[in-house]
Amino acid sequence: MNLTDTPSKNGRTLLDRPTYNASEVGRLAGLKSDRVRRWLRGYSYSHAGEVHRQEPVIRRSEERTTAKYASFLELVDLLFVKEFLDEGISLQQLRRALSEAADLLGVAHFARQVFFTEGRRIHLEVGRKGGKALLQLQSGGQWVIAPVILELAKRIEFDETSQLATRWYPRGQTGRIVVDPAIAFGQPTIAGHGIATANVFDLYQAEGGDIEAVCSWWGLDRDEAEAAVEFERGLAA
Repeated sequence: MNLTDTPSKNGRTLLDRPTYNASEVGRLAGLKSDRVRRWLRGYSYSHAGEVHRQEPVIRRSEERTTAKYASFLELVDLLFVKEFLDEGISLQQLRRALSEAADLLGVAHFARQVFFTEGRRIHLEVGRKGGKALLQLQSGGQWVIAPVILELAKRIEFDETSQLATRWYPRGQTGRIVVDPAIAFGQPTIAGHGIATANVFDLYQAEGGDIEAVCSWWGLDRDEAEAAVEFERGLAA
């Protein structure tokens, strides 16, 4: 199933269907829920007796500007935002870079292409004659050749045609945990099984930490069950 063009009942694809509330996004991305709300919906503040409006970090369609639930693509957008902030890039830089990318590609998603940081600049992978190149955003449109795609995108699986993110592997694509909007309503699951990690962890706790009982109940290998338990513990930390 192609998640990028198979619509749900209301016309949305699984990738842009409202799925995660702020608490769920925060839990998965390692962010505080109030920050998630500000990045998704923007906020108002008072300064010098005047009320100012700060726009969201990521662009959303007009109908979704104030939506409380994030889509899978918006979840991935926020993962990228968090990574860039950790690299020392400001929110103002991110807003400008995403605006440039949206004007260039017509799609306002960090989840749209492979973004990465180098020398505190943001690069966007795009097609060029003679091979792949990178447009150095916020630099007057200069082209630079990218020798490698950095670690950031290794946890994301992109659709070859649309180049939109379709799956997120929180522990890397060789790991056992996947977030797929087509499986378990977008909740983290054990790859290849479709079993939510939260369900595995709940049973693990109910069985007093008996991992063998968990494996028997769910039909999992020990490594798979332990990976789910470790993942859920990490989210709770």
